[in-house]
Amino acid sequence: MAKARSAPDIWLITAIGLILAIGLVMVYSASAVLAFHEFGDRFYFVKRQLLFAGLGIGALIFTMNAHYSIWKKWAPAALIVCFGLLVIVLIPGIGVVRGGARSWLGISSFGIQPSEFMKLAMIIFLSKWLSEKQSTITQFRKGLMPPLGFVGLAFGIIMLQPDLGTGAVMMGASLILIFTAGARIAHLGGLALVGVVGFVGLILAAPYRLARITSFLDPWADPLGGGYQIIQSLFAIGPGGLVGLGLGMSRQKYSYLPEPQTDFIFSILAEELGFIGGVALILLFLIVVWRGIRAAIGAPDTFGSLLAVGITSIIGVQVMINIGVVIGMMPVTGITLPLVSYGGSSLTLLLTALGILLNISRYSR
Repeated sequence: MAKARSAPDIWLITAIGLILAIGLVMVYSASAVLAFHEFGDRFYFVKRQLLFAGLGIGALIFTMNAHYSIWKKWAPAALIVCFGLLVIVLIPGIGVVRGGARSWLGISSFGIQPSEFMKLAMIIFLSKWLSEKQSTITQFRKGLMPPLGFVGLAFGIIMLQPDLGTGAVMMGASLILIFTAGARIAHLGGLALVGVVGFVGLILAAPYRLARITSFLDPWADPLGGGYQIIQSLFAIGPGGLVGLGLGMSRQKYSYLPEPQTDFIFSILAEELGFIGGVALILLFLIVVWRGIRAAIGAPDTFGSLLAVGITSIIGVQVMINIGVVIGMMPVTGITLPLVSYGGSSLTLLLTALGILLNISRYSR
């Protein structure tokens, strides 16, 4: 075992800290009007975000200092627990419905989203599985199908909630991990065609998903329905211009853009801080991805390398989907912007995962 460095990757931890700080400021700015209108307290959302940020930072400090190899031992148990929670959340009377999806467990306004924790549990499990069976990964039946079976089962249960956004992030990060482990492009390409057919089937099976696709292609065809969120998002981004309207000066947060503190918080950021603010945030995410890839390349063993790839992929895929949605290049999926959007489960989970990535970086060659 290599000796841990005296300090974690300074580039990575600085980028994480800056993104988190930007997120807390933007959660307050985006939610203050809504919070005062609904709860009489402008700090309602940001106080809860600060609570979960504190929990997440505590988890990050723990995982940053606990050798990443311990997660290999607990990977199967974590996956089983997360599968159990995904099933429990589907039971009427136990699972809480929010935003049209039965994906929460909790009481009143506090709760956890099991599908968020499944993302990390799946990545840890796949890293363990693939690191132990890497010699068979080029074989379709013995090497590729078992890990894809676990991913497909989790994706299927998540879609019963339904939560397409979280499922897409988990699936995307898992496929990147499997490809990195050595899976053949021909095998993955063939399965991708099957996946496209299945995805089309999911869209056709639920009219609201079809409406989201058609609204993405032409939001002005239904400006008060399926295209409303995308249009209002673009109305926020456009006036922001180069330097923005100024922090706290957003117009779209005044009940025009639904839930501005969650999925569409990047729209408010671009409106208030402009093109420069948006690019600065994207650059910080690129630093996280860069240092994550660097940690993966220098990791002392296959498990650590794959785990770093998986965690970095979660961040990268989620950022791409969220920003793609808010600028009108992808259909609305209901996914948050990592470390920036309001959401306790997502924030705590991602900070925990980034702590593991920081620990891997400390052992990198």
